[in-house]
Amino acid sequence: MENYNTLLEALDGLKAQGYTEDFNLKENCLECGGGTYQLLHDEFQVDEVFRFESSSSDPDEESVLYAISSDKHGLKGTLLSSFGIYADPIAEEMIAKLTVAPH
Repeated sequence: MENYNTLLEALDGLKAQGYTEDFNLKENCLECGGGTYQLLHDEFQVDEVFRFESSSSDPDEESVLYAISSDKHGLKGTLLSSFGIYADPIAEEMIAKLTVAPH
């Protein structure tokens, strides 16, 4: 696992590793390709999680970056959550899937 100092560095590093899709979090799925793909909680895995905090102590400036892959759909991409997954109204299965210990 790589150690990245900044969010931009992590995004660039993951893109170089083939994580090219930009996932969006929906209530019951991850979506990418302008809605072409909708991945349910059992159709993807979280490969790595990176947390980034600003130099201030403001919790609103925390970012979580997920490296995600789907063998079923042959996709690899990233999901960026600015305030953590609990900020969005999502299904319990999605919360459980995205609640993993960072490396």
